[in-house]
Amino acid sequence: MKRLFILLILILFLLSVGVSTGQINLEWKNINKLFQQQPKKENIISEGKIRIENEESVIINVVDKVSPSVVTVSIVKAKSLGKLFEINPYDPFDIFRPNTGSGQKTEQDVGTGFIVSGDGLIVTNKHVVSDIEAKYKVVTNDDQTYDVQKIYRDPTNDLAVLKINANGLKTVTLGDSSKLKVGQMAIAFGTALGEFRNTVTVGVISGLGRGITAGNPFEGFVERLDNVIQTDAAINPGNSGGPLLNSSGQVIGVNSAISSEGQNIGFAIPINVVKEALDQFNTTGKFQRPYLGVRYKIITRDLALLNEVPEGVYIQESVADSPAEKAGIKSEDIIMKIDGKKVTDESGGLAKIIADKKIGDKLSIEIWRNGETITLTAVIGEYDQNQ
Repeated sequence: MKRLFILLILILFLLSVGVSTGQINLEWKNINKLFQQQPKKENIISEGKIRIENEESVIINVVDKVSPSVVTVSIVKAKSLGKLFEINPYDPFDIFRPNTGSGQKTEQDVGTGFIVSGDGLIVTNKHVVSDIEAKYKVVTNDDQTYDVQKIYRDPTNDLAVLKINANGLKTVTLGDSSKLKVGQMAIAFGTALGEFRNTVTVGVISGLGRGITAGNPFEGFVERLDNVIQTDAAINPGNSGGPLLNSSGQVIGVNSAISSEGQNIGFAIPINVVKEALDQFNTTGKFQRPYLGVRYKIITRDLALLNEVPEGVYIQESVADSPAEKAGIKSEDIIMKIDGKKVTDESGGLAKIIADKKIGDKLSIEIWRNGETITLTAVIGEYDQNQ
């Protein structure tokens, strides 16, 4: 006991010497720290906040960067008010004489576009400006309104270039759609529902290489598009023609269509298609596109087996005075092969085959008609952009 007591006295003496000389720092705040531990839950929450703040800052930066280059496209048309009646006090036998009515101009936001050159070139969808008799306007993000002076339509890719009289406009940066990966961030700009301008939605790229039918409910116009980008970023009527962007603020696609059969599915034309079309436009001043002149539906293998018909392209209409009509292609024909190659959805369909041809090329077309196989020859023409 004496030894234990002496040892205890010695330990207390050494502690007092250490504290007095500053070698041992025994302050209450330091002692309390020994008994305090940060719960792991707080660390998890703080990490979550950092992740969310980083994601938000990416989106905000993209919006701030690109918004000045996004425009709303409006259509201006004359609307008849119909017959009205007015009082004629000078004729007791014809007090209420009919007024033939008058025209009134109406303006409706129908789509979106984005600026690609500082002197007023704007990219949008062809179906947004499909009415060749109407006039169009664009409204910039800062509410400046410009009349569209000229419209150049690309018939193959549902694209159009609008020209306005302006200078010093801020342009977008075009990306590379060949490097897209399923799952990467996608940010869509547009005039949602033709009413809510400068709407931004966020999602991911949910599919690549899709085939869809694009259209505009305001214009009642649809057409077939192949090899497009699928995204779950909300794309509504009125978003057509707006840019689809990556997290760096580069345009990777042109919003074109929504799915009528599902939710949270939208589609965009790859920006590389736009870049190719713009290169041609800047060189020639127009879109020169190979043209066959048919409206069609793809017959898949399963559909062909079910209906006991060959796989290929079912012709719904052969356009009047088109290369297809001149070659003898008729409604209800099924195109099975072109130049010896099968026409299937997996190979890109008829649109890709025609797009790869040049104006003036001759095609050997194998047709199934009423149970018989015949071969026709068609000469690829050039599409009239005013059609």
